[in-house]
Amino acid sequence: MVAVAAGKQGATVAGGGRHARRKTDYKRKSEKGVEPVHDAQAEPTVGRPVTFLVTGGAGFIGSHLVDALLAAGRRVMVLDNLSVGKRDNVPEQAQLIEGDVGDEALLRRLMDEVDGCFHLAALSSTVLSHQRWLYSHRTNVGGTVTVLECARATAQRPAVPVVYASSAAVYGDNPDAPLAEQAKLQPFSAYGADKLGSELHARVAGVVHGVPTVGLRLFNVFGPRQDPHSPYSGVISHFLLRAQQGEVLSIHGDGAQVRDFVHVRDAVRFLLAAMAHAQPTGQVYNVCTGQPTAILALAHLIIHLSGKGSGLQHSAARVGDIRVSIGDPDLAAQRLGIRTTMTLREGLREMVASPAA
Repeated sequence: MVAVAAGKQGATVAGGGRHARRKTDYKRKSEKGVEPVHDAQAEPTVGRPVTFLVTGGAGFIGSHLVDALLAAGRRVMVLDNLSVGKRDNVPEQAQLIEGDVGDEALLRRLMDEVDGCFHLAALSSTVLSHQRWLYSHRTNVGGTVTVLECARATAQRPAVPVVYASSAAVYGDNPDAPLAEQAKLQPFSAYGADKLGSELHARVAGVVHGVPTVGLRLFNVFGPRQDPHSPYSGVISHFLLRAQQGEVLSIHGDGAQVRDFVHVRDAVRFLLAAMAHAQPTGQVYNVCTGQPTAILALAHLIIHLSGKGSGLQHSAARVGDIRVSIGDPDLAAQRLGIRTTMTLREGLREMVASPAA
């Protein structure tokens, strides 16, 4: 384990809390019956780096990524302030540093220890990004700029490649579905604006400072460990909880809103593939299936798979709710050599079978 001194914001180092077992146990199911995300046959080869920093690694997507990196034999350092992420999501084989992604002194020390950085730390709730606009901006854009600044080359090491999470929110309510990467970017949420700002700063990091990056525009990611009680979680986790409790599912508006749902296992595969393609050109790719699903159809499917007698009720439409959000997966397929493999039905069936995962 690499010792990390306390930063100016009081960072602490701790062991992870989940999966108290040897590394070889990642090839088996956990006590909760959920397969680890690593798939030796399907998962792309991670690039040259052998030690990785994962910001937001105690969160939903980040913890699955940490699992996959450990299963591939990588050394992993997790930076998370645990405001959203959970200590128990981090395996004990990973080094957990409890600290803030905006702590420049801490980030500089960590970057000197790693060969690559996956930057996932963010305030990802659209609603909260409006309620806490300035805080959201400081976390999302300020955190990204801090990561990129600290990834710059020093006299002791080359620039550290950074793969960062962007979002489909950068497209806004764009009717030109499926949305390819060159589509018009017109975010109208603070969260979407922050993610677009992060993409622009990543381009600056490459052009001006030579930092290799890849940005991934994540569409609607779902899967195990998504906390249905959290305002950061998506519609699927909320629907599943209510359906499994036999409660009515509430749909905002007419339910004709269309989304592109991506299983977290596939999202992790994209992250791993992207690290090997990081370049100073700052390319961005969609992480999507290209398959549309209406929210009303999703609700009916979840009720069917759960086998519970839940009903549906419609509430007022949310202001600014995007009607259609479907991605075009072709560019990532061509350049990263990867497409999604898990269908929505398969992913939901897995979650229904293991609700506590």
